[in-house]
Amino acid sequence: MRILLCITGASGLVYGTRLAQHLREAKQDVRIVISSGAKEVAKAEKAVLPAPDFSESDFSCPYASGSNAADAVVVCPCSLKTLGEIAHGVGSSLTTRAAEVALKERKKLVLVVRETPYSLIAIENMKLVTLAGGIILPASPGFYHQPQTIEQLVDFICGKVMDQIGVEHKLFKRWKE
Repeated sequence: MRILLCITGASGLVYGTRLAQHLREAKQDVRIVISSGAKEVAKAEKAVLPAPDFSESDFSCPYASGSNAADAVVVCPCSLKTLGEIAHGVGSSLTTRAAEVALKERKKLVLVVRETPYSLIAIENMKLVTLAGGIILPASPGFYHQPQTIEQLVDFICGKVMDQIGVEHKLFKRWKE
């Protein structure tokens, strides 16, 4: 599966970095875009980001075209700015253009929104993306698997993303398993 993972400037960069690791361990063809906002947040979170494959301004990237769309585009974490641009078809970066391509080509688009609380504007933007065929997957981990570490909470969300794009994993204990 060809997956474009876009890491944007929302807090919680650990979600994107762990997801990249898990997708690679699952032998998926994952390519990475990191926004300038993510690079700024990384300083505050003291996060080590994976090496990007494409710059956010690289519209010559294959995934910027419907003729060579990724099988899945995952924005993790997804900032509210990115959510708003995707919801309104503003393809000003490779992330938002690839998301637009995923929607028009009926490919998987998963946005891991990491914000709280949500404003009505954010909720309306999530509604628009959902109506267009995208999946909103808030970074809201479950607790029924009795996590003992932050890593287990993060992996729960990574597993939920992998479920949505059809990649097998054993990152968390499923309900009643």
